[in-house]
Amino acid sequence: MIRNLIFDLGDVIIPIDLTAPIRNFAMLANVSEEQVRTIWKEHNFINHYETGLIDDEAFRSHVRSLLKNDDWADEVIDTAWNTVLLDLPVERIQRIKELKPHYRLFLLSNTSPIHIRRVNQVLAGLNQPTLGDLFEQVFYSYEVRLAKPSPEIYQHVLTEAGLVASETAFFDDNAANIQAAAALGIQAVHVLPPKTILDYLKDI
Repeated sequence: MIRNLIFDLGDVIIPIDLTAPIRNFAMLANVSEEQVRTIWKEHNFINHYETGLIDDEAFRSHVRSLLKNDDWADEVIDTAWNTVLLDLPVERIQRIKELKPHYRLFLLSNTSPIHIRRVNQVLAGLNQPTLGDLFEQVFYSYEVRLAKPSPEIYQHVLTEAGLVASETAFFDDNAANIQAAAALGIQAVHVLPPKTILDYLKDI
């Protein structure tokens, strides 16, 4: 008996393009995408940002320093960073709202504050509730200082929300995240294109 639904954010609720920020920062800095990709990998500051080890200001400072553009305004960096987020299909939000009277709903995302602020702006523009209002509780990697697929983040959610793993379904697009959740007894559902979350929620 499934009583609880946990959703990933990127490519489950909102479509994303992970290559878009690299493309945009490369254009802004007039360097190759490969150079940007190498810098990201070498310095690992994005992982530090998404697990709350550095804040917005430090993240932007790293971008300016590593791409050698000290004069970039915060908005320039934020806009390029947010190009990862594609158009949000409002019908996915509507379906989650329909499920709210019947299930306990949660969000679990490896993400950053800049992205979450932008998603909430998009939701407001669509006359939809913010993520914090849509779900009973939201778990962001930068707030809990843990990231998927670490088993600790799933255990944190189960404990914090008082959930029984076998009564909980988790929807994610990443195979490693699915495997880690399933290892704890959570009913993990791998969201794979061309299907969307609407297909997986159809018969719930």
